Amino acid sequence: MKFDNQTNYYQGKVREVFSIGAKDLVMVASNRISAFDHILPREIPFKGSILNMIATYFLKNTEHIVPNWLDASPLPNVSIGKKCEPIALEMVIRGHLTGHAWRTYKSGLRTLCGVHLPEGMKEHDYFPEPIITPATKATEGHDEDISREDILAQGIVSETTLNQLEKYTRALFEHGKAHAKKQGLMLVDTKYEFGFYEGEIVLMDEIHTPDSSRYFYADTYDENQEKGLPQKQLSKEFVREWLIENGFQGLEGQSLPEMSDEVVQNITNRYTELYEKLIGEKFESERVTVAQIENIVNEYFSKKNE
Repeated sequence: MKFDNQTNYYQGKVREVFSIGAKDLVMVASNRISAFDHILPREIPFKGSILNMIATYFLKNTEHIVPNWLDASPLPNVSIGKKCEPIALEMVIRGHLTGHAWRTYKSGLRTLCGVHLPEGMKEHDYFPEPIITPATKATEGHDEDISREDILAQGIVSETTLNQLEKYTRALFEHGKAHAKKQGLMLVDTKYEFGFYEGEIVLMDEIHTPDSSRYFYADTYDENQEKGLPQKQLSKEFVREWLIENGFQGLEGQSLPEMSDEVVQNITNRYTELYEKLIGEKFESERVTVAQIENIVNEYFSKKNE
């Protein structure tokens, strides 16, 4: 895949990123899936389109909270927008003791990224108020937890910028929670990535997708918590759980397990379910060819530059 006036190309874990001229980016969402910072051996049909369409929906609906990078999404798996200078942090926010936070807690630790975790909590319990647990954004290997104090000590961003990032993170999370509640879901935790564009903080990447967020079904939450049962959730956590069950957590010496057709179909079904439950409309699958992407993106920039 190559575009007119293309100046750079980068392949991420799950997306192809193309620089067009000096100020524009094209992101093509692939059907690859990653977990524990490893790309799994098989692609998931339509995953790229599902993630991109969810992200596009929420980017358009949060422009009143924070400016974002997106200018257009001309195809289900394609987004076009501003080329930003990334901030090397993932702003992770958690409303519940779930996932990585629970694994940390279960190990006996009572702090995460410098944030105190109350005693006496069970898995999936609410925190008294959502906690922000940032991670450094690694170009290779694992992202690493980092405290607010260390962010400032290492000069990753200024205190003024960090305060604004935290403000945006909490506002976006509250917006996401409110939307999820209307759809019978609970937004449990998520992450946001930011950058600078012409000196302004801008929201980048995807938001509120199953790759970056975790959702519980609201109608069964209280009963499951009371009985100590697993929460019914829509997120990528079930992929991580499947990998753990099959002896893989991304640790040295471990090998990725084989993925059967049944496993691949189950993951596709879960992504489709989240789209339909979260957005409130049926997902219409559409296969997009490389030629279509090239033609439509080139046409977009041709018209933009007229």
